[in-house]
Formats: sequence, C-alpha cells, structure tokens
Amino acid sequence: MMTKNNMMVADSPDDDRRARLVRHPVRRVSASQQIHDSLRDRIVSLELAPGQNLSRIEQAEFYGVSQTPVRDAMLKLEEEGLLVIYPQSKTEVSRIDLDHARETQFLRLSLELEVTRSLSKRRDPSMLKAAREALASQQAALRSGKLDLFSRFDKSFHRSLCEAAGVPDLWQLIQSRSGHIDRLRSLNLPDPGKPSSILAYHEKILSAIEDGDTPRLETAVREHLSGTLAMADKIAERHPEFF
Repeated sequence: MMTKNNMMVADSPDDDRRARLVRHPVRRVSASQQIHDSLRDRIVSLELAPGQNLSRIEQAEFYGVSQTPVRDAMLKLEEEGLLVIYPQSKTEVSRIDLDHARETQFLRLSLELEVTRSLSKRRDPSMLKAAREALASQQAALRSGKLDLFSRFDKSFHRSLCEAAGVPDLWQLIQSRSGHIDRLRSLNLPDPGKPSSILAYHEKILSAIEDGDTPRLETAVREHLSGTLAMADKIAERHPEFF
C-alpha cells in the first residue's frame, strides 16, 4: 500500500477493499443518541434532579447543537419514564416511581439468576475475565473515593456477565427500563458500608460461579440485587422531594 497526498492508493483487490473502508468509516453514534446518553447519565446521577425543569433551548445551547437532536433525545427519555413532557408547556425530570423500580428489579433478578446459572454450569474462568477486571476497577475507584466511577464499573460488571452468557441485548433491555431503580441506587450508594457490600457480593457471585455452587450463587444474586429496594422506604423518607 502506498500513500500520496495522504490519500490511500490500492495495490490489490484486498487493498482496494481496505481503502474503501478507510474512506467510509463505520457510522458514528448520532448526535441525538449521544445527547440521550449524556442526559440519562445526568438524570441517573441526580445532577438533574427529579422535578427539575429541562429547557430544550438551554440543553441545545449546553450541547452546542440545534434543538432537533435534543428533542429526539428527550422523546426517547420520556419513553423510558425519565422525563415528563407537557406539550407546548414544559419538560420535567420525572419523580422516582417505586412501583416501576420494583418491576424492573423483578425483571433484572430473573435475568441475572439465569445468566449466572448458565455461567456456573460452564465453569470456564476465561468467561469471567471482564467481570474480574470490572471488579478490580471498582475496588480502585472506591479506594480513590470516586463513587461515579465505582457506579460505572458496577454496570460494567453486570453487563460483562450478560455478554459472557451470550445475551448482551437483554442487558440493554434492562438498562432501558432501569432509570428509576438506578436513581434509587444513586441515593443509596453513599450510605456507609454500601460500596463495600457491593464489592463483597460481586466477589461472592464470581466465586460461586467458578465453584459451580448453584445454591450459594442464587443466594448471593438475590441478596445483592435486593439491597437497594429493601432501603427504598427509608430513602424516600430522606428525600421526599424526589418521589
């Protein structure tokens, strides 16, 4: 392969194919999807609090785009239950819906029980490599006091298990419904001992998978995923303005 004025010149059919790939890269994520993801992160982290007014004009200025991708992102977030759009009036961040959180938790528990059971039957340590790496990153984030990173690696841990089991799309389905339970977790995470408890359960889950110990595994998964909802009423008492 030769280059001339930074343009690629093909020397063979294979080179020609590669050149076309270079000139026509894989499609990038759309602006509306990027804004959706960013807004969702800001809502889940409570940077944008429940009940807060969200101006499309202000968000377009914030992201440096036209109002169209912001509108599209907001419509998608409304479908996910994270925004309430009043036509020709205003848009607000939704309040946390405990019933919705419980439904999503039921769905997630069902999925993760089956995912981890599937992995425990295979007993292939290589399939847990990404989960082990995510757990190590969580531990480092906690040592640094960076709970935002801790939370991101927490999702990476659970997502990697779904990917190892061959069902990554089901993880995405759960995530599309998890805005309310995720905000509960954001409120629960700073509580004393909560991050350490999460790390301990992640280790229990991985160890049980590696040992092929299904009863111990199911107990760990159930206890781990039920922790935040068990505190839901107390969290709501502490932050009534969010519910």
